[in-house]
Parts: sequence; structure tokens; C-alpha cells
Amino acid sequence: MTPALHLTHTDHAVQQALLQINSLSTRFDKTFPSDTTKQQFYQDRKLGLYPAGANVGWTSGFWPGMLWLAYMLSDEPRYRRSAEALLPSFAERVAERVDLDHHDLGFLYGPSCIAAFRMTGNQDARASALAAADCLMERYLPIAGILQAWGDLNDPQQRGRIIIDCLMNLPLLHWAGEMTGDRRYSDAAHSHLRFSRDYLVRADNSSYHTFHFDPETGRPERGSTAQGSSDSSCWSRGQAWGIYGFALNHKYAPDLELLPVAMRMADYFLVHLPANGVACWDLAFDNDSGEPADSSASAIAVCGLLELAELLPYGPERKRYSRAAHHILNGLITDCMASLPVSDGLLAHGVYSKPGGNGIDEANLWGDFFYLEALARVAGCWRTCW
Repeated sequence: MTPALHLTHTDHAVQQALLQINSLSTRFDKTFPSDTTKQQFYQDRKLGLYPAGANVGWTSGFWPGMLWLAYMLSDEPRYRRSAEALLPSFAERVAERVDLDHHDLGFLYGPSCIAAFRMTGNQDARASALAAADCLMERYLPIAGILQAWGDLNDPQQRGRIIIDCLMNLPLLHWAGEMTGDRRYSDAAHSHLRFSRDYLVRADNSSYHTFHFDPETGRPERGSTAQGSSDSSCWSRGQAWGIYGFALNHKYAPDLELLPVAMRMADYFLVHLPANGVACWDLAFDNDSGEPADSSASAIAVCGLLELAELLPYGPERKRYSRAAHHILNGLITDCMASLPVSDGLLAHGVYSKPGGNGIDEANLWGDFFYLEALARVAGCWRTCW
């Protein structure tokens, strides 16, 4: 692996990312970009009958999140103003329950509203995030002890289903518990974490994308996938969510021994990377398979590895994960950094859903966000929204 990045290398990446955000902010000042680029450029967000550019879908929180990260990296007030201009739409969205029939409230309200509250003390943003936590709690199935991921709570196809992505939504509940002193939030998060630890992670330290439980008894039924190659494969972005998610939640639930789980998942991920550190969309494929890369999986993993390194005592393991994170970030900068006029994304060569034929070899908002978070972490100016 390569040594830690030289500051000039990351400085160049930061400046290029800010140029891309500047371009995006002229087009999306009061609206939201699409989940992924189309032919390398973001379009107005579209979903059903909602107006173009509306705050809908599960990824819209990453756009103000990128603006807050740009503010951290540059200290330029215009990024703060741009992020704050989007906050009323999040208050309206949770008040009117606009397209919130899913578990991704943490992805929506962490990078947008919790970031605003922690950066500026914005009380309206705090209230919106607490309302989002209450909305997420409605998906908790107390008999099963889990948060249902998708769909109407009475949908027989989705009832009792969890997905590994939800690990990143649980910090919203931990935060709400800290803000209110109400243990309901943290108790639900702890229960969901136990099931995630015990059933989403396989014996070989790879992961299922989703797992199904009997909602009436909590009895485990089967693992499956929605975006991986097969039910038995290891979807790379899911593995990255696991690394970062278990590491993040360890701070809130140290009694669950999640840190060793994150370490084992990280080791599995690292063994299955190509030389440049940019993961294939599913880790079941060999490096010479010809299958597309998913840069977003590697960007998430960088943040998870850096989080993991910070949690470990000084020693060989801490150094190993830190070096691995820098190596992967170096590969992303060298091989995936996007720039105008070719693309207005930040990170090229991402994949939304290979089985769904969606966002293949395109930039996407979560890849851009976690890439920028990784740069902010390395620059030493990052403040968590999780």
C-alpha cells in the first residue's frame, strides 16, 4: 500500500471538488439534483408526480450535506447560506410526511439538519431532525425488535425486512435519545443493532444486503439481496455500510462489541479490492472480471476505515486501517476524480444498481458526499453529522 497522501495531493482534490460544487450550486440553489448523473451530469430530481427538483427520494440529504462539508473545508459563508436555504424543505417534508415510507431518515436528516444544528446551533433544524427520529421510530416492530426497511408496514413483501444500509440511519436515534433523554430511541437502535450484528454478517465476515424476520415473533428467516449479484454474494456498498455503520454505532453501544465486527468486515473488504482500491460493485467478482467498479463503495469504506482507526488504540491495527484508508482515497483521487467539462459530479465510476440497470458508471450523490467527507477528515476540519 502507498504511504499517506501528500497534502498537495489532497489539496488539489479538495479544490477540484469545490469547483464541481460551485457549478452544481448555480443550478440547484433551491432544488435537488438527481440520485445519479445521467451521461455524467446531474438532472433535476424526479419522482412520480412530485415537481422536478423536489425534496423526495432517499438521497436528497446528501446535497446540503455536501454544502456543509464545503463550508467546513473552505470556511466560505456562501456554502453555509446555500445549505441553510434548503433546510425549510426538510421541515416541510417531515411535517407533511412526504415520501418517508422507508428507513432512510438518517441519510436525509443527518447531513442536512443535524449538520446545521451542530455547525450553527440552528434550533429549527434540530426540531426537524427530532421529528424525523419520531418518524423513523414508527417503523420499529417491537415484537421482532427491528426497524422495517422499506414500504408500508403492512406490506407482506417488506414486513420484517432489514437492510445493512440502516446501520447508517441508527445514529439519528442515538442522537435523539441524547437530545431528549428518552431511552425509547436508543433502546430501539440497540435492539436493531443486535439483530444486524447477528444476522446480516456471515461467518466469513461478508454480508447480506437484506435479511427477513417473522414480524410477529422475530424468528430469523433468510438473507437476500436487492442490489447485489445474488443472495449469496457480497454487495460491495453493503459491506462498506457495514464497516462504517458498525464503527459509528460502537460509540453509542459499546456493550454490543461492534468494533471487532467492523474490523472483520473491513478485513474482508480489503482482501477483495483491486490494486487501486476502487471496489467492484460486488465483491464476488474477480478483479479481472470486467464488471464495473463502484467508487461510492470505496468512498464509504474510506470513512469507515478512518472512523475505525480513530476508535482503536495506538498500535499496528490503527496504523493498518489508516494506511488502507489513505491508499483507497489515493486510488479514488487518481482514477475517479471527476471534473468539468466532462462531468459535474465529484466522483466518477459509481454504480447505483447493477441488477436494476441504474446509474452504472455514473457519479452519485452518496459517493460524492462520502468522498468529500473523506477529504474533510484527512484535512482535519470534519465535524460529524452522524
